[in-house]
Amino acid sequence: MTTVSRIRTADGIELEAELSVAPDEHARMVLCHPHPLHGGTMRSLVVSELFRALPEAGITCLRFNFRGVGESLGTHDHGDGERLDVVAALEACGTSSRSLVLAGWSFGGDIALSLHAPEIAGWIAIAPPLRFGHQFDAVAADPRPKLVILAAHDEFRPAAEVAGITREWLATTTETIAGASHFFVGRTERVVDLVRSWVEGEIVDSRA
Repeated sequence: MTTVSRIRTADGIELEAELSVAPDEHARMVLCHPHPLHGGTMRSLVVSELFRALPEAGITCLRFNFRGVGESLGTHDHGDGERLDVVAALEACGTSSRSLVLAGWSFGGDIALSLHAPEIAGWIAIAPPLRFGHQFDAVAADPRPKLVILAAHDEFRPAAEVAGITREWLATTTETIAGASHFFVGRTERVVDLVRSWVEGEIVDSRA
């Protein structure tokens, strides 16, 4: 069941959000969308496919529009205010959950990786350019699990560059999808499969 809601940030910005509740919930996930200044919204392709498919696998999903996007108030804040948006989304998704995953695609992946919070059970970054977030050092050194999914033919930053940076991160699994561009057209099923299996193995089973 999907419900539309509004969430409010610590600095008073009201954001548009949608929650899809898994009928047999094993984990929860907050989904962060691509760059707002380049057409990214919570309905962008990869976020939409995860939001559609994961609840059937027991993963409740919350997606939201960053400030200034869609019906969300405020204006784009170059990654600063957007971190407050993610904090509000985590709170709305339920910070009491022991299996709360923070995920993002592209710009959203950078913002997710720049948020180091105790309630997060693990991070997923899909094609993160590692250029828009703040410092990633805290998450990189954290022993909680991380999944980095890369596109073999990424137009914005070569997969090999990102893989080289994340290779030394603790508890990090890096997967490169053959034939994929940054937008994963025709490869979204593979993204969903990787995310689903990683959450089951690294988040759900580890807490059983």
